[in-house]
Amino acid sequence: MVKVFTTKVCPFCISLKEFLKQHNIEFEEFDVAEDAEARKEMIEKSGQMGVPVIEIDGKIVIGFDKAKISELLGIKE
Repeated sequence: MVKVFTTKVCPFCISLKEFLKQHNIEFEEFDVAEDAEARKEMIEKSGQMGVPVIEIDGKIVIGFDKAKISELLGIKE
């Protein structure tokens, strides 16, 4: 299960979602600007308010850390 906490205007969020789509990774997207519950969940899990935050099988990655995300998803670049 991959969750992406994002906002519509964040360029790193857009890049992250494109990266996941290119690698056929299914993800659930939560817009923390509009969804207060998702925003609360993201802050509790990550300890901060910046986006993107991605959760991969319970592991949190803050920001579009391509190397870490690839490692957790088993993507070979």
